[in-house]
Amino acid sequence: MNILYFIIQQTMYFAIPLLIVAIGGMYAERSGVINIALEGIMVMGAFVGISFISIFQDSMNGQLLLILAILVSGVVGGIFSLLHAFASINMKADQTISGTALNMFAPAFAIYVARMVQGTQQIAFTDTFYISKVPVLGDIPVIGDMFFKNCYIITYIGIAIYLVAAYVIKNTKYGLRLRACGEHPGAADSVGVNVAKIRYSGVIVSGVLAGIGGIVFVVPTSTNFNATVAGYGFLAIAVLIFGQWRSNKILMAAFFFGIMKTLSSAYSAIPFLNALPVSSEIYKMFPYIATLVLLAFVSKNSQAPKAEGIPYDKSMR
Repeated sequence: MNILYFIIQQTMYFAIPLLIVAIGGMYAERSGVINIALEGIMVMGAFVGISFISIFQDSMNGQLLLILAILVSGVVGGIFSLLHAFASINMKADQTISGTALNMFAPAFAIYVARMVQGTQQIAFTDTFYISKVPVLGDIPVIGDMFFKNCYIITYIGIAIYLVAAYVIKNTKYGLRLRACGEHPGAADSVGVNVAKIRYSGVIVSGVLAGIGGIVFVVPTSTNFNATVAGYGFLAIAVLIFGQWRSNKILMAAFFFGIMKTLSSAYSAIPFLNALPVSSEIYKMFPYIATLVLLAFVSKNSQAPKAEGIPYDKSMR
């Protein structure tokens, strides 16, 4: 049972950032804008959030500091995503090229600023956010050991973000308008929906969540930030596609890839896997091989929004 608890706890570290970022990508793409820039936005959010922690970690309480850093990362991610929104919506630029440009810019910017400020590109921080046991809840048999021990508050924040985001897109007027703009923007415009405004909001939401996802990924898995999120933005896009742009399926996809990532990163702590005559490089390839295999099957029955990636021209309605 201890091995099972360990796998579940480790899976949370990897699945929660994937879930947050993929849900953010869903908001952008269900509005009709492809957001390839999730990787770059994660880098920017993590860069500013970890820098915030590094600066204030000696003068602020651990959990409060983490919550404030998450808010800062979200704001930065939202602001950075405005560049993609402007290029895609106002300038009607190719959305893939726009997103790729931001992906290339973000790590270069983070490295340059870090070196200018502190002389090195790595930003170190002290992990004071680890929770060995949540009071009361950690004493619940089985469930307490799985979800309320050896954890981070970001796990619960991530689940809360998912629940709110899933409810909003399914059960609110805003969610209906967002989905309409991604399926048939002309029809939405004909009944008074401001397509540009809705698409801007979708991209901003994706930016906020990707920024949060950046710091949520770095904090449990490292003690320094080196201008990279290990391709998690691209893996989140794979989760989004595998989840068919639907929140419930994205949840399942995120945890599937989280388990794959756990097996690839912590295989040495799992006796059965560690005993197999398999090199560490093979284990590290697990998540990406699984991505390629699953996408090969899922992409055949794509349920992508019909107007995704197509700039809306009101004169063509």
